[in-house]
Amino acid sequence: MSPTYPRAFRPTPLIKLATLLAATLPMIVFASDVVLAQARTRVGEFTLANGMRGIVVPDNRAPVVTHMVWYRVGAADEPQGVSGIAHFLEHLMFKATEKIAAGEFSKIVSRLGGQDNAFTGHDATAYFQRVAKDRLPTVMKMEADRMINLKLAEKEVLTERDVILEERRSRIENSPSAILGEQMDAALYQSHPYKIPVIGWEHEMAKLSRDDALSFYKRHYAPNNAILVVSGDVTLDEVKKLAEEAFGAIPANPAIKTRQRPSDPEHRAARRVDYKDPRAGKPTLSRSYIAPSYTKSKPGEGEALDLLMKIVGSGATSRLYQKLVAEQKIASSAGGYYSGSGLDSGKIGVYGVPADGQTLEALEAGIDAVIAEVKDKGVTAEELARAKTGYVAEYVYESDNQATLARRYGWGVVVGRSIAEIDSWPDLIGKVTLEDVKKAAAAHLDIRRSVTGRLIPVADGKTPGPGRT
Repeated sequence: MSPTYPRAFRPTPLIKLATLLAATLPMIVFASDVVLAQARTRVGEFTLANGMRGIVVPDNRAPVVTHMVWYRVGAADEPQGVSGIAHFLEHLMFKATEKIAAGEFSKIVSRLGGQDNAFTGHDATAYFQRVAKDRLPTVMKMEADRMINLKLAEKEVLTERDVILEERRSRIENSPSAILGEQMDAALYQSHPYKIPVIGWEHEMAKLSRDDALSFYKRHYAPNNAILVVSGDVTLDEVKKLAEEAFGAIPANPAIKTRQRPSDPEHRAARRVDYKDPRAGKPTLSRSYIAPSYTKSKPGEGEALDLLMKIVGSGATSRLYQKLVAEQKIASSAGGYYSGSGLDSGKIGVYGVPADGQTLEALEAGIDAVIAEVKDKGVTAEELARAKTGYVAEYVYESDNQATLARRYGWGVVVGRSIAEIDSWPDLIGKVTLEDVKKAAAAHLDIRRSVTGRLIPVADGKTPGPGRT
């Protein structure tokens, strides 16, 4: 039960597997065609009368299911002044209902032989269980129960508030790099709530109350703001029947509307953040660029950004690693990424650690040179083919995992993508051209739309703190 920062709709990198499967591109392309055809025929959808949407991904190889309930609400939907309430409520959802005592939810799932957890992001909150097929009706009814019948005792709320404050201290306050990341996001976004951390600001978390939690719960937790995803040994008709029985009687909340969030003005100037901390082991340099997400990009643009940053920053074959670590020996590590799963925007990131005897200034100059070269000359046909092969290999492998499938479809739909758009990802990756990648680099590796952060170790006794210039 912790905040999570969602990846893009593509699978997570599996370097060893991608290397193994990339031996022959035609074989991988053929495999992706088979997987895509299977996905298109097996994924089913329905919508209950109360507005709850259901997605079913049958996989009959074992009598096991992954059951998820996704809510179209996350940290970016919080009222001002109560940051962290989405994540706090996620914790409190494991407290008492009218039918289940506080702390019993996970124990019941465990006694059923299953596992459960939950996570919160900026755009969604999700709860999931993995159980034997014959236990599905039970966990479905349990989720329906806590969708509408949550009871919060004041003492339990205060105790759990201490838990999330300790979580922040361990995850953020004890990590200089995490503190820098928060300060960079606060500088990157001007008005948009992505600038606020999912876990919340500590001074606001310390004031979160039972009334705050119940107000947020009643406002956002309803069937017409939820998506049910079940993958595993089930059929569409089976899940629809169970969903009607478990969730069908819960009334829709007419107050729920399409999400409206503040938008940022045009980014006109590059920003810089220095964070000095005696606990920092080594200096590091990070840069984040605002970029369109898959839901906000032009056709093919999200895929081009994914491929661009795989070439520029992913692994030991990437441009950043080869130039800065292997050849110039400016850095001990270097990389980059594209995160395109946001509802409103995405992010491009690059980072590095200077090698012994090298400076942050030299590292930054090296990163700038790699980016300038990609913007000016693009990437090679060989690099693009290798990136496509690696991604399709990962897609094929992860399509074999029912939990990954549940997450893939759940996250895609909760931010507004269709099943067809999610399924078409391998085909669209295959259509990206060298010119598409070059255009994406020129358009979105724009220093004016970025924040550069430096983590600087200082001697013990000096006061740590962010310095923004």
